[in-house]
Amino acid sequence: MNGKQKSLIPAFTRGDVGGLTYMIANNIVNYIIVIATLKGFDWPDEIIFGRVIPGLSIGLLCGGLYYAWMAWKLSAKLQRADVTALPSGISTPAMFVILFGVISPIHYAIGDPETEWAAATAACFIGGFVEFLGGFIGPWVKKHLPRAALLGTVAGIGFIWMATQGVFDVFGDPIVGLPILAVAMLGVFAGYLFPRKVSPFMVAIVGGIVYAFCLGRTQFDFTQVGFYFPNPVNTVQSLINGFAYVAPYLTVVIPVEIYNFIETMDNVESANAAGDPYNVREAQFADGVCTMVSSLFGGVVPNTVWLGHPGLKKTDAGAGYSWISGVVLGLAGFLGLFTVLSDLVPPAVAAITFLWCAVIMVAQAFKECKPKHYAAIAIAMVPSIADYLFTQIEAALATGSMMEGGWGIWSETLESGLKGFSAEVSELLIANGAMWNGVPAVKTGAIIIGILLASMCVFMIDRKLRSASVIALAGSVLSLFGFIHNAELGFYPSSPFMIGWLIVAVLLFVLSFGKGKWFDAPDDFEYV
Repeated sequence: MNGKQKSLIPAFTRGDVGGLTYMIANNIVNYIIVIATLKGFDWPDEIIFGRVIPGLSIGLLCGGLYYAWMAWKLSAKLQRADVTALPSGISTPAMFVILFGVISPIHYAIGDPETEWAAATAACFIGGFVEFLGGFIGPWVKKHLPRAALLGTVAGIGFIWMATQGVFDVFGDPIVGLPILAVAMLGVFAGYLFPRKVSPFMVAIVGGIVYAFCLGRTQFDFTQVGFYFPNPVNTVQSLINGFAYVAPYLTVVIPVEIYNFIETMDNVESANAAGDPYNVREAQFADGVCTMVSSLFGGVVPNTVWLGHPGLKKTDAGAGYSWISGVVLGLAGFLGLFTVLSDLVPPAVAAITFLWCAVIMVAQAFKECKPKHYAAIAIAMVPSIADYLFTQIEAALATGSMMEGGWGIWSETLESGLKGFSAEVSELLIANGAMWNGVPAVKTGAIIIGILLASMCVFMIDRKLRSASVIALAGSVLSLFGFIHNAELGFYPSSPFMIGWLIVAVLLFVLSFGKGKWFDAPDDFEYV
């Protein structure tokens, strides 16, 4: 950048007001979800408000400042005053995957909040590193991995974990939950607006809090407001210890972070199309570094570049909204202001955000992909059901073991390498009508399994059998080393899953030679 050139963007403009509202409101909703979920896992306030929230806030502070600086730098380079900063914040899809795909199973397996938090910070750090690597491998992954496979697996997580939790929490207190849900749905799904374009969704959140307070369901509590700044030395030591516990969940963390950095690529490319030519690789590096910094201070969910840059640009937003929102959220986390939300926000408010985000994720998967690939999206969503079923049954059996005359059975790693229950317990589950056959095999590495199945389906539909064969071969290799179908990484040369995937790879490769000869399909074939 020429030293004589200076940024032409003001520190703050009237157009930044909308961006500021967008960034703060949506990140606060994510804070509410994180707090409500971790409280459901019985994490103490000392961990939630003393480490997790300040760590998240540091990540958002770094992101807000850096993206403002990128905007100023681009303005100086282009000598334009109409540059808009990239919107950034907590990655909502990745947040839910970490909460329910990593922390939740660790919680049921260990039951110690300190260890669970250490594992979560390790997962967050690894996720940040994968995001950073996205700056190098992102274009290749985006080119070779079907979009339906990525969006379908994320949609499955949203539908199975988020949507169900949202609906269940609403009916957990229907007097509060149902009215809040109805008002929110008028805005997010039907498009209604109150005067001055006030969204019913925001009315549901704010009004829901007031409504629950008036009914005596919630209260104001400022006793925990103070100064919270975690000691990074202690956090780093816990993070290092957490690597041992998070290793089996790399099959969850890595795929969702691949999705995350591809979304960053798409969102930055969207900004480029709107007239602000940001460097995609630099944005991916920034996401990764901010996420890793957040984890070093106790954060457990990753940062990302958000959707919405073109809309913010139309409102004449500059860079002010980015750095101001970062500072505001950072200070709120350090001063413990989010402790007030803990006792003030009813579960139904978090529930409607669960449901809303889940529906958006499912709808986006179908909207962004070709109709002929819908089958792949549906298939990609299924493995998450195994993860959900396993967790619920495991929790039920654990509860039974604590009751007089209970089962006394906990999950274990079997000789086959699967994480499951003994043959006797599995047979009893199946005999009593539980959908259990094959569940342990699909539970571990569910996201990767979904990506593999969906990718094969896309390549089959696109008449690329050799590419489908390569995907099956990848499944065989992943099974061989325990990335999928096994409780932990290792070497499994006699794994039936490795053999099964290998047979499919050979079969598809052989069939590919029949294209246009003895094994072909019409171009106009439709399966619906």
